[in-house]
Amino acid sequence: MTLVAQLLDTKRLNRMASKDIHGIGDLRDYCLSVARTAKRAAAELTQASGAQKQHWLRRSSQLMGERSIAISEANRLDLREAPGYGLTDAQVDRLRLTPDRIASMAEGLEEVATLPDPIGEVMWSSVRPNGLEVLKVRVPLGVIFFIYESRPNVTADAAALCVKSGNAVILRGGKEAAHSNAAITEILAEAAVDAGLPAGAVQLIATADREAVGHFLNLPEYINVAIPRGGEGLIRRVSAEAKMPVIKHYAGNCHVYLDQSADPELAERLVVNSKCQRMGVCNAAESLVVHAAAAPALLPRVAAALLDRGIEIRGDRQTQEWVPQAKPATEEDYREEYLGPIISVKVVGSLDEAIEHINRCSSQHTEAIVTRDIDAAREFTARIDSAAVMVNASTRFNDGGQFGLGGEIGISTDKFHARGPCGINELTSYKYVVFGKGQIRE
Repeated sequence: MTLVAQLLDTKRLNRMASKDIHGIGDLRDYCLSVARTAKRAAAELTQASGAQKQHWLRRSSQLMGERSIAISEANRLDLREAPGYGLTDAQVDRLRLTPDRIASMAEGLEEVATLPDPIGEVMWSSVRPNGLEVLKVRVPLGVIFFIYESRPNVTADAAALCVKSGNAVILRGGKEAAHSNAAITEILAEAAVDAGLPAGAVQLIATADREAVGHFLNLPEYINVAIPRGGEGLIRRVSAEAKMPVIKHYAGNCHVYLDQSADPELAERLVVNSKCQRMGVCNAAESLVVHAAAAPALLPRVAAALLDRGIEIRGDRQTQEWVPQAKPATEEDYREEYLGPIISVKVVGSLDEAIEHINRCSSQHTEAIVTRDIDAAREFTARIDSAAVMVNASTRFNDGGQFGLGGEIGISTDKFHARGPCGINELTSYKYVVFGKGQIRE
């Protein structure tokens, strides 16, 4: 029985959600077997050609288009069971695979296929006075343990980026998307065989047991990096338990600052897009900061546009003076990632105060300034300590695909090893390769 057929058995899935590997001993053995398989696959991938990876990606894209109905049927099973998992509207939206989203997944695979193969790239070179040729060469990270929640389109995106960058990946999707993830992964596995890539390059964990995550996080001899993508609770658990490096961001409390010179029409358009285009994602705006000198002209207009779209406004006393519908904001509101129809608003007296407020309350993900003053823009970009800073653009653009990276496996707010959207280059490391002619050190 194939993996997707097994997971389409709802009763079996329910058994998996409790403990389906028959005890901790067997579960540990299962996790160890998956990790060992991934490490062998990673070693084989170092020999895979760029042409093989391209073939795998394009064949996966083709199969995804041909089997879109099967993917939709699997996704419908996940959506049917979603109420039993207590998913919010935003989580159900992330779970849903529409025909357009399936087509976008296939297109994303094609886009990754067109990217230059990063492995073997010479990042820097030097010929030393003694004749040694020193090369800094890009190499894979190795094995990536990727843990994510109810976004099945991420399955294809993550696998594409990992294998394109020469890494084996172990996928641990949420049980909410088990049917969809299995259908997608089966396509990726079939295409890998067609391309002559190792079967273990992409593995989906066949258990919903939460203890499995802990076992994988304690296998640093097989797994090189863990990447969690989902709610803050999941990410903090992974960060606390992992024995290997973790690439992550905890939350997306993103700000839009309306400077005193901001154009009112542009301010309204950018705030509405940043907040409302898709609310349940990490790069949606959660907080609005407005210069007091511009508040009379900007705040009523922007607030009206947000209220018309069903957004609840929580603001300080000055905000409530200009927006009577606003509710009082607490200090916690200014640090909150709502992922829904709520936004906090703060009126400030200067650019300095705006920067201080944002750096204090931000999750260091994405911040934007709307201004016609180039000096204000330069100061904002220099002093804001976040992974991405936008000038007169929506926060929603902090995305690997939008930045031209060919997709992303996640967004990092760390400063080591990667920051911002993590595409194929961020899934690599480097080593030094030195060519000599018998030189010895005196």
